[in-house]
Amino acid sequence: MAPPTKNSPPSRRTVLRTLGAGTVLGGLAGCGVPAAYVPPAERSAADHSATDKRLTWSNWPLYIDTDEADESRRPTLEAFRRRTGISVEYVEEINDNDEFFGKLSPALMNRRRTGRDLVVVSDWMCARFVRLGWVQEMDRARQPNVTKYLDPLLRSPAFDPGRRFTVPWQSGITGIAYNRRRLGREIRRVSELWAGDLKGRVTLLSGLDEAFALLMQGNGVDITRWATDDFHTVCDQVERQVRRGQIRRFTGNDYIKDLSSGDVLACQAYSGDVIQLQADDPDIRFVVPEEGAELWSESLMIPNLARHKTNAERLVDHYYEPEVAAELAAWVNYVCPVPAAREVLASAKDQERAALAEDPLIFPDAAMRERLAVARDITPGERAVLADRWNAIAGL
Repeated sequence: MAPPTKNSPPSRRTVLRTLGAGTVLGGLAGCGVPAAYVPPAERSAADHSATDKRLTWSNWPLYIDTDEADESRRPTLEAFRRRTGISVEYVEEINDNDEFFGKLSPALMNRRRTGRDLVVVSDWMCARFVRLGWVQEMDRARQPNVTKYLDPLLRSPAFDPGRRFTVPWQSGITGIAYNRRRLGREIRRVSELWAGDLKGRVTLLSGLDEAFALLMQGNGVDITRWATDDFHTVCDQVERQVRRGQIRRFTGNDYIKDLSSGDVLACQAYSGDVIQLQADDPDIRFVVPEEGAELWSESLMIPNLARHKTNAERLVDHYYEPEVAAELAAWVNYVCPVPAAREVLASAKDQERAALAEDPLIFPDAAMRERLAVARDITPGERAVLADRWNAIAGL
């Protein structure tokens, strides 16, 4: 993976190359290893928040605002410390969902502390933590901003109804990016990726969790309740396109360089990446297809036995104040999970910042919102078969 650039976090929707650690852990219970699932009564520990004004937070690189003059400073975190007296040890240690899962799993499955009070992973990985009982339910009484301002589209994913255990940090859209000038036409539908003038100039995302939902939507499937037959129909279609040479290759975030160079004219892409590409090449467009696109999140969770749960809950709520959410959105350029932040940016005196309020890839407009959906996640029982089939097609 190429080093990340400012405002462009590395791939956080990473390729799933194995059957998944959740499947492996599930099979260990009969092999002399403690059952991975942790019941609710064993998840909490004594909370030291009242006397120990700190917390440890693990996040991805380049996923928070920094001071332009001094990148070691994080203004929104400093504002939280000034307001509450709580200091935050902010650790940029997450580079891959599965890798981080492997780092935390020995402690969590053995009922030990992880040393972290707050973590951020992709929602499909959050689903695994929630199913295993490895995260604590948040106290919404301490989070009035989350209750009031969380985007309704993100409030109740299938893996965490009512968002009891998770809160979106930032969101994004998996759609289609293309070069309007080089292609010479618009793209409006998923099926247009298979047009003759794009033969050999199309890429799809290689990760199972990243790719499947948009392709299903192209078939008119409601991704909030898709079935395995829908998945296999997509695989049949993609296999045909591979055989006829339509698909150049399957990629991670390296689709960015293919699109920028012109080697690829259209591809599956993430909205946040395209905002950065457009700064250098306004001919690059991002489209939410007429059939719809996937809205996804990376979310905050409090691991079991965290020593500073209340402090962590207060920090989460801090980022749901519209003014704070606006500061963060202006820096990371992903879909803001706090729609009320749009008004804050719109009133900014700085014209460049105010313009962000009108960017539908940060604040989707009403027409776009109607076409966005949060996909049902892949269950542990489905994953082995689905990963086997998809990875064979994608060459993983």
